[in-house]
Parts: sequence; C-alpha cells; structure tokens
Amino acid sequence: MNTKFKILTLITSLLPLFAAAQRDKVELLPLGHMDNWLKREVKESFVIGGNTQYLYEITDAKETLPVNTPYQNKNSPWATSSVLATVSGITKGSVTVFPEARGNGQAARLETRIERVKVLGVININVLASGTIFLGEMIEPITSTKNPQSKLITGIPFTKKPKALQFDYKVVTGGTSRYVNGMGNGSDAKRTDKAEIQILLQKRWEDKDGNVYAKRIGTGWKLMDKTVNSWQNKYRIPVNYGDISKQSYYTTDMRLRNNTEAYYTKNSKGKMVPIREEGWGTKDDTVTHLIVQFSSSNGGAYIGNTDSRLWVDNVGLVYEQ
Repeated sequence: MNTKFKILTLITSLLPLFAAAQRDKVELLPLGHMDNWLKREVKESFVIGGNTQYLYEITDAKETLPVNTPYQNKNSPWATSSVLATVSGITKGSVTVFPEARGNGQAARLETRIERVKVLGVININVLASGTIFLGEMIEPITSTKNPQSKLITGIPFTKKPKALQFDYKVVTGGTSRYVNGMGNGSDAKRTDKAEIQILLQKRWEDKDGNVYAKRIGTGWKLMDKTVNSWQNKYRIPVNYGDISKQSYYTTDMRLRNNTEAYYTKNSKGKMVPIREEGWGTKDDTVTHLIVQFSSSNGGAYIGNTDSRLWVDNVGLVYEQ
C-alpha cells in the first residue's frame, strides 16, 4: 500500500467523525465562561487571629454583601466549596475556589487545602477540603463537619438530553491522598489523588412524606490522575444513557448514589433530604435534573492532596443538531 493511498484511507475513515462534529451544537451552561465573579468578605473571629478572608462566587450579580453574610446564589446556577463557617461561635472562612486570569477573561482555579482552627479549650480541628464547583447551592453558614453532603443542594432543574459535557481544563494531580478531619495531620488514605468531573441526569420525584427519589438516566464521569500543565480545550466527557453497570467503561465511581452516599436536595417542605437513586432509567425516560461537578480531589469528604489543582473554563453541553 503506497503512502498516498494510506493517507486517502485515513482521511476517508475520519470523515464520519468530522461530519458528526459539524452536526454538534454546543451550549454553554449559564455563566459557564467563568468570567463573572463576586468577591465577598469574611472577618474571622478574633480568637483565631481576626484575619480577613475573601471568598469568590461565580455569578453576574453586582451586589456588595455585608461582611460575614451567608451567600445564596440567586443569580447563578453555580455554587462553590468556599464557605463561611460558624462553629462553636467561631467564624471562619474556607477558600478553595479562585478566579484566575485567562486571555481576555477568567477561569476557575480549584485547590485542595487544609483549614486549621485552634482555640484552647474550645476547638482544635484541621479539615481538608477539595476545591469544587457544582450546579446547585451551598447552605451557609456551615456549623459542623458532620455529613457534608447534607449542606449541599446538588443539581438543578433540567429537561434536555445532551450527548457530552465539554470544557477547557488543565490539572496538577497524582499525589498521595490523606484523610484530614480532626486533630493532627490526618492519616494516609491509601490512594492516589485524582481530579474528578461528573455529569449526571436524573428523573426525580417526591412522595407524600417529602422523601425524594431518583432514577439515573445519564452518566458521564472522568478521573484525572496525571498532571497536564497546558490548557486542553473543548475536552468532552460523553453522557451514557440507561443502565451502564455492565458496560466495559463502567467503574464503581459511577455507581448509583443512595443511603449514606446520597446527594441531597431541599424538598417541597423546605427540608434538606437525601436523593435516593432507586435504579437506572432509560434514554426514553424524562429528565428532571442535571448534576455537574468539578473537584480538584476525589475519594470523598476530607480526602485529598494539598498539591492538587484543577483549572476549568468554558463549561457547556454538547447536542446533536
């Protein structure tokens, strides 16, 4: 086979992919360009130093919040893991998400960090938090480290069926993870840290007692265990529909979330309740909610490596035209 014929064969084999790409339509999620941020101020309690922390929220709201005001993202579908905490009467700011200049705009920088709070005879705790941005809402102020998922409204109302999640990224990852939630430096989590990105589509419903259930309609999941120092543009994670538990690409990270692993939402009575994923749906099922989440570390609450970083920009959904 001569060189010219090989090239022609390669081009011919790629034509369907080029044609599919041309048929694709990409819709940025609201504020998915990561260019609009609100800076808010937290004045920490005098007994822990009285420092001023600045927390950053993804929103186009122009308001100026009074110092130490709990944040509610009324103008944005995005929430972050940066929080105002008030524990045992002590006010503390935890900052894990930052805007960072990129070209003529900005991107989100997610960092895994440890917050340390020590007041003799009152509190002595170190807490590791991964940098996370997600569709939903953080319930502030945080008053304890128990059951962290119960402080997050995870997901937003949504009815479409995208074929992929698309975004730009770069990442620093791959260090040894530690579990840190308590006194001291924590313990070896016996795993290697990875950045984690997920997109889930659910069909949710609520019973007469306010319990919320869901079927998993679509799943996209990616763990990144290698550092990539330069921006990767228009990266895509495909959304796979229906029961994927027997597919070759399935991993335990993609499992249904229920019981102690469940995400949370606020029910019609205004109460935070777990979203119990009862089973797998099909592509023909109605979608009611979308979950999108980016994290600098994986493995669960309080687990990660403080060298881990994930940069995210231009987050959108891909559809076939």
